[in-house]
Amino acid sequence: MKKNRTVFIDTSTHFAIANAKDVDHKAANKFLKELGQDKVTLLVTNFIIDETYTLMLRKLGREKAIDYIEALYKSTEIVRISEDDEKRAWKIILRQEDKDFSYTDATSFAVMERLGIKEAFAVDKHFEQYGFVRLPA
Repeated sequence: MKKNRTVFIDTSTHFAIANAKDVDHKAANKFLKELGQDKVTLLVTNFIIDETYTLMLRKLGREKAIDYIEALYKSTEIVRISEDDEKRAWKIILRQEDKDFSYTDATSFAVMERLGIKEAFAVDKHFEQYGFVRLPA
């Protein structure tokens, strides 16, 4: 793996990491450790924080959700969605008529484009469908 790179982490991955019953739990945690060994910068947006907390709150409970987000704040770079990112996200949604990207997905794509990030650690295929490299490959 390359050193000094930034990888975006999607909500789907955060949920897999936190949920021992998730089919991708072991693989996601193993790959997360590999990224840590390579000293990769892990990045999310404030919208991913919101989506992850809400999903975990509903599926895993308040305590697990709070503990996970607290750890995320300490280990991950957080980028705020700008007004321009939101405008770009809406254009992505309108242009990709054959895809069911969520608004959070589209804002993630906009931020990745803005920052020149090419890789996303994601369980679902939306990032790959949009043209990013989905990790683990």
